[in-house]
Amino acid sequence: MDPKHISRGITEGRDRAAARAMFKAVGFTDADLSRPLIGVANTWIETMPCNFHLRRLSARIKEGIREAGGTPMEFNTIAISDGETMGTEGMRASLVSREVITDSIELVCRGQMFDAVICIVGCDKTIPAGAMALARMNLPGMVLYGGTILPGNYRGDNVTIQHVFEAIGANVAGKMSDSELKQLEDVACPGAGACGGQYTANTMSTVMEMIGLSPLGYNSVPAMDPEKDKVAFDCGKIVMNVLKSGLLPRDILTRHAFENAIGSVAATGGSTNAVLHLLAIAREAGVRLEIDDFQKISQRTPLLADLKPSGRFVAVDMHRAGGVRLLAKRLLDGKRLHGSAKTVTGRTIAEEVASAHETAGQEVISALDKPLKATGGLVILKGNLAPEGCVAKISGHERLEQRGPARVFDSEEKAMAAVTSKKIKAGDVVVIRNEGPKGGPGMREMLGVTAAIVGEGLGESVALLTDGRFSGATRGLMAGHVSPEAALGGPIAAVQNGDMIRFDVRKRVLEVEISQQELRKRMKKWKPQKPRYPAGVFAKYAALVSSASQGAITRPR
Repeated sequence: MDPKHISRGITEGRDRAAARAMFKAVGFTDADLSRPLIGVANTWIETMPCNFHLRRLSARIKEGIREAGGTPMEFNTIAISDGETMGTEGMRASLVSREVITDSIELVCRGQMFDAVICIVGCDKTIPAGAMALARMNLPGMVLYGGTILPGNYRGDNVTIQHVFEAIGANVAGKMSDSELKQLEDVACPGAGACGGQYTANTMSTVMEMIGLSPLGYNSVPAMDPEKDKVAFDCGKIVMNVLKSGLLPRDILTRHAFENAIGSVAATGGSTNAVLHLLAIAREAGVRLEIDDFQKISQRTPLLADLKPSGRFVAVDMHRAGGVRLLAKRLLDGKRLHGSAKTVTGRTIAEEVASAHETAGQEVISALDKPLKATGGLVILKGNLAPEGCVAKISGHERLEQRGPARVFDSEEKAMAAVTSKKIKAGDVVVIRNEGPKGGPGMREMLGVTAAIVGEGLGESVALLTDGRFSGATRGLMAGHVSPEAALGGPIAAVQNGDMIRFDVRKRVLEVEISQQELRKRMKKWKPQKPRYPAGVFAKYAALVSSASQGAITRPR
């Protein structure tokens, strides 16, 4: 591939003199403009720890690009913190931001005619957005994750942001004092980096390595580890190699690559959000992937990584144990991985895992013949409440059945108020609707509610279902992404207080115990709620967004 296959159109010839003059105004020389132009898409933002350190990494990436013969041009896009906005109106912006980030990376790359791009990502939505942009443009490029935060220390124990959310519920229940909650709050997040368990950011980081868009072992280096600077520098060189070799994202993003990625989510007890994001990336890449595929792959993949929120360890521990490379070797040895899948380094997964190293005595990643659970953590449930499916995360500690009366809420705020005022009782099934991609709009995560339920001591007796999403830190018997959502006339819109709801994870069923005749009768009376936002970005999103079972991507009408 001609390394300047695109940028010649903006930098060369008499007619481009004005463009060159403007480039020179910001310091680029004729020599700079004669080289390939490499976009450095930075999701740095000053509002959260997840992305706060990315300027440091982008500087090192640019050094690597220059050394390898390219001219880097950095640009910024947006990011929204899930953890900070959780439980507020601001959380509606989170999933919407995935589309805006994808669009903005595409716009700058196409507009500025870059020859390749590297996406530096950190928080939950920036990771899939970077991958979606690469898949959509099919422009030579790669993704580098900024890395995990280190765990905090509270009274001698490692803690993460999950502990703070659950402590709020414990405080409400009188199990933790105000001063103890403040002490935990002050130490839970000790510096830059994304949330420390196998929550959404670290799940999607794992996915990027296993799907081939990030070099194996690079993403899992913690955010503030000095090794991260070297990793960033090396990525500058790698993206130049990708460009020169002509390797394109769609050469990497094959059906086998997606199956590898799903297997990594199942094997690590990863976030249910991975279902949403992988469906979206697949649709951008033109790869056929359906929600039922997650069940099939999870069913054949053992749970190997003992990671929070349900396990004992955090992402730093997994990195030190041998990281994603070791996990991949376990799966490859057990014939649960497609070893021929390509990676951004030009080598296959099988070639990459040949150098896997296991730290002596590590307990984070189990042996293949001694898994934590015989099948993976993702379960797709269907039934008269979710004809298109919904997603639950079953990491081995959750109960597999529940039957109980519905407690129905038409917003997250109303559900949270009921939980914190102790109106939810053991045996209840909490139903939160009108929080889907269109109805929210934005499909908010329900970590505030689920964590409060656990914190109050109801995690083993109360189930929850929603057409919204869950944080990767959610644990317990919880089903999200119920599709079709209420705003599209899905059956969840017909549920009434007191209806008996049945979860049966073994049979993969979620249903309300009323007849189809009664369900149809209720839906004839149903009317959609008025849109929460009649204009602006949320209104645009609600008009264009697809079902969660399709990845909640936006499509032209």
